[in-house]
Amino acid sequence: MFATIASICRVIMNKAFIREPDETGDLHCPACGSLGTAVVRETWQAHVAAPDETQLADAAFFCPYDKCDVVYFDMFERMVRTEALRHGVYPKDPQAPLCGCFGLTVADVEADIREGGVTRVRAIVEKAKGPDARCRTQSPTGQSCVADVQRCYMKLRGSI
Repeated sequence: MFATIASICRVIMNKAFIREPDETGDLHCPACGSLGTAVVRETWQAHVAAPDETQLADAAFFCPYDKCDVVYFDMFERMVRTEALRHGVYPKDPQAPLCGCFGLTVADVEADIREGGVTRVRAIVEKAKGPDARCRTQSPTGQSCVADVQRCYMKLRGSI
């Protein structure tokens, strides 16, 4: 009986101090409300200047909103802001590489568009499929940059 009461108390305490994901299991940035992208500890620790085991939970999230200064957050609403990073990350810093592994920047995508080709973009997409891609630690989301590169290309192609 005591074990059952202890279990119930533990559940109540957890619900009091942990921000619950919404119905879909998603978690939103506590600063701006943007939908977070789940990241593993290895990913966020690769980007934080002085990573600390207690800084964020194992289940952390990346905030993709470029105007928000929160980069990573967890269910306890602990946050890592841009000033705590080793270097700028896209999209928080528009000068930072779109592709952390191979260094493609927005300026490179703009150059491809001005030249009427996709030489740089195509090369990065091919490299991202290969064994030299280190997305888990080089990308702030821990995921391949291909979708971001393509999205950037399409957005800029419409505006240049």
